[in-house]
Amino acid sequence: MLWPGGSALFPLVCVVFLQSPRWNSPAYNEEENIEKTVTAIKQNAKGFDYVIINDCSIDRTREICEKNGYNIVNLPINLGIGGAVQTGYKYAYAYGYDVAVQVDGDGQHDPEFLDKMAQYLMEHELDMVIGSRFIEKKGFQSSSTRRIGIKFFTCLIKMMTGKTITDPTSGLRMVGRNAMGLFANDYPRDYPEPESVVAILRRKMKVEEIPVVMKEREGGVSSISLKKSVYYMIKVPLAILIERIRKY
Repeated sequence: MLWPGGSALFPLVCVVFLQSPRWNSPAYNEEENIEKTVTAIKQNAKGFDYVIINDCSIDRTREICEKNGYNIVNLPINLGIGGAVQTGYKYAYAYGYDVAVQVDGDGQHDPEFLDKMAQYLMEHELDMVIGSRFIEKKGFQSSSTRRIGIKFFTCLIKMMTGKTITDPTSGLRMVGRNAMGLFANDYPRDYPEPESVVAILRRKMKVEEIPVVMKEREGGVSSISLKKSVYYMIKVPLAILIERIRKY
């Protein structure tokens, strides 16, 4: 196996699984975005393998993927975001990948940053690298309301772990083999990003961020509603607190 870009000095291959930032699942009803996203990965992350986790979409996502010969795992039922992302980790771990990276299926995440993330992960011997919108504050920064929520989670995680994570809800994250094995066996089911960061930090694994530029979604409609936002802001802090006191 080769490092992305072809260097034999780093025996590493990354698998990309496409995740929608919708509240319900990865690659769920992303027919308007999936071709653009896969094309971008093939053009800008040529040394990376990819797999699409199709979380029982009811639109043409599966049809489009199969027509184009994309590498796809079709889930028989909708598992939601946690179960579908965990499927990606299980796939990567079972097939012997050294690194797995999570990428949204709606075009928000730029694959040009994947090489940089992989280099940073290896050079600093990390377990996770998160692509943060808020280090250089370029590109799409999310809505003002969501930024308030993100800052709240940053403060909560700092209080729980002592580590500052500027973008704890970022879906653009890369993990090494140890974290991949952890997530393949145990991954939060509901709104997993902040909780999974706490899980890794509690196990004394190394997590860092690098600056990235994100885009607004290129098509489709986000399923985030006021009701789900309120539920999210109640559920996630409770999940983080439970994770903090959980015994292993």
